[in-house]
Amino acid sequence: MASDPKIVNVGLVQMSTSDDKSKNLDKACAGIRDAAGRGAHIVCLQELFASPYFCQSEDAAIFDLAEPVDGPTAKAIAAVAKQHSVTVITPFFERRAAGVYFNSLVVLGPEGERLALYRKMHIPDDPNYYEKYYFSPGDLGFMAVPTPHAQVGPLICWDQWYPEAARLTALRGAQILFYPTAIGWLPQDKAEFGAAQLDAWKTVQRGHAIANGVFVVAVNRVGHEPSANGGIQFWGHSFVSDPFGVVLAEAGEGEEVLVVPLDLRRSEVTRRNWPFFRDRRIDAYTGIDRRFLEGNE
Repeated sequence: MASDPKIVNVGLVQMSTSDDKSKNLDKACAGIRDAAGRGAHIVCLQELFASPYFCQSEDAAIFDLAEPVDGPTAKAIAAVAKQHSVTVITPFFERRAAGVYFNSLVVLGPEGERLALYRKMHIPDDPNYYEKYYFSPGDLGFMAVPTPHAQVGPLICWDQWYPEAARLTALRGAQILFYPTAIGWLPQDKAEFGAAQLDAWKTVQRGHAIANGVFVVAVNRVGHEPSANGGIQFWGHSFVSDPFGVVLAEAGEGEEVLVVPLDLRRSEVTRRNWPFFRDRRIDAYTGIDRRFLEGNE
């Protein structure tokens, strides 16, 4: 029986990392092989998967980890993508030029070819998340990337809190939003705020799925990564939401590979019943491109 072209199997590789870049890369490749062996068409890795989350401190020596777009990390993942005929969302620390670095990803196709480059648009600067020290804001905009199985919308971590990012990506035709992520609890905050933080993270992304009639795939890392400030306990809970906000699958707080079938026809059905795109008041949104509005502006 022929496969249904409207069913896309997505793979999520949730893993911990160590200081050994080669071991992290090997683990990611093993996760891709696992997902592909279980029928995945598109596999997503977590944000900055090849290293620990180094943005917990500011250290100029860390810039040595950065690579060009066609560097060794992308080449290794491209080889696995080609070997197993899968598309892989591949985050990496990009060196564009001396002093110019990005938090990026490449979408690698089933022939190992580069389908797109995306640079993280929203850059945080919070305790243990000192990304503005390392990364320039993305300069390529939001995009929908054609792959053999679906139009994918690549976004990265902090982007996931912004409805504008999800909306503009969906308006460009993305059927699935992918959010490779590195988020977790600060040990001193977990007891009081931990459950609410995790719930907010899931809720806002499910909201993007509902508001735009698309699937959302969020892939997080796991494990405690220490720092002078106590470190971060990455909470995992990678998940997939359908266009109605229903969580189709969710990982726990350990290493895990999920493979989840998505029926792209659900977007059509959802948008017919909740036609948010039809009813958008595009004539009334003046000011959305402003930082803040005072008075009656």
